[in-house]
Amino acid sequence: MSVIQQFFKEHGISEVEAIIPDMAGVPRGKIMPAAKFAEDEGMRLPESIFLQTVTGEYPDDDRAISPSEIDIVLKADPSTIRVVPWTAEPTAQVIHDSFYSDGRPVTMAPRYLLQHVLELYAQHGWEPVVAPELEFFLVEPNIDADYPLKPPMGRSGRPEIGRQAYSIAAVNEFDPLFDDIYAFCEAQDIAIDTLIHEDGAAQMEINLLHGNALSLADQVFLFKRTAREAALRHKMYATFMAKPMAREPGSAMHIHQSIVDRRTGKNIFSDAEGKPSSLFFSHIAGLQKYLPAAMSLFAPNVNSYRRITRHHSAPINTQWGYDNRTAGLRVPVSNPANRRVENRIAGADANPYIAIAASLTCGYLGMVEGLKPTEPVTGSAYDLPFGLPRNIEESLRLLRDCRPLLEILSERFVLAYAAVKENEYETFLQVISSWEREHLLLNV
Repeated sequence: MSVIQQFFKEHGISEVEAIIPDMAGVPRGKIMPAAKFAEDEGMRLPESIFLQTVTGEYPDDDRAISPSEIDIVLKADPSTIRVVPWTAEPTAQVIHDSFYSDGRPVTMAPRYLLQHVLELYAQHGWEPVVAPELEFFLVEPNIDADYPLKPPMGRSGRPEIGRQAYSIAAVNEFDPLFDDIYAFCEAQDIAIDTLIHEDGAAQMEINLLHGNALSLADQVFLFKRTAREAALRHKMYATFMAKPMAREPGSAMHIHQSIVDRRTGKNIFSDAEGKPSSLFFSHIAGLQKYLPAAMSLFAPNVNSYRRITRHHSAPINTQWGYDNRTAGLRVPVSNPANRRVENRIAGADANPYIAIAASLTCGYLGMVEGLKPTEPVTGSAYDLPFGLPRNIEESLRLLRDCRPLLEILSERFVLAYAAVKENEYETFLQVISSWEREHLLLNV
């Protein structure tokens, strides 16, 4: 009996959600009776599933996918099977990988992208270790998109009106919700480390225990859905928009990353004496050099760039520093075994597979190219010039023009990703904002 069938038997599973993450990190797939789950044969979906935009449209670009609108085969990864703890029927969910009918992987699939980058590390005898920190807001239900978002009512019956960073009482306002989130995460083996209240009104941050990069990307992917489902039970929304409210800070997905030797298990960012190694500095230098060109992978939406604003708790450049939260790259205080760098640029709205793959790719390029970083920043990096693109259009142009990134991520992935994001951008440009009506209607 296979691992999956054994799981079905042990948990009395009657229904299965077979899912993949699309370009935006949205779960796509099929729901079926457990008895019809064809593990060996896999299931089929159109190749175009990876080109569906967040608005439900498809870019008109035959270079990105086959013009024949072919099917791809989805194969279950047995290590990802979990229960779906909020369903009425005993339900399992399992993440799938994507292949063509001849067995070739679908290279534009976000999960494959991360697997490919991890294989490059493995060829050098390296294994990345990551620990994502994910920020999100709780908001009142918003059924009319013309109205701004508002913080929800807590158990006191009052919404937050001020900033309550690290407040225990502010978290306790939503204890019933977090009880559900913790229970749902435990049932799905999502390894939560800590929960804190962030700077914004009803803004929270969840930290996940460090570990294998693919496993952590799976956990972030599942956690977003979990938080939304739990919030709906309590008549509120959980949102991972990068900048959901105008006067509040944005939400990030900070990525802590280090590399261990696959043979010894030792952190290669520290040398034999426990000091920072040359590979550590080269990894930072790679992030500094290539993050601007990879920006669209960390800031994938028009809204993402509203977060990248000076003095608003988000980095504006790729400066680095020791325990410096104003820098895009922070080196936390740690012992030699835990030496790491924290990439603070990615937004909470980024696809975790793509963002982690891109972050590791930038560091990898620095290591194989033997790059040297700038001097660490000791003051505020907010006072230094912008070093990151300010919109999705510029970001995509920089990505297309960066040959080292294209060679690792593959031109096929970049072509598909850019087609999706450009279509979303063109759709956005058709919307006239309230700011334009307020300030231009009668003044220009």
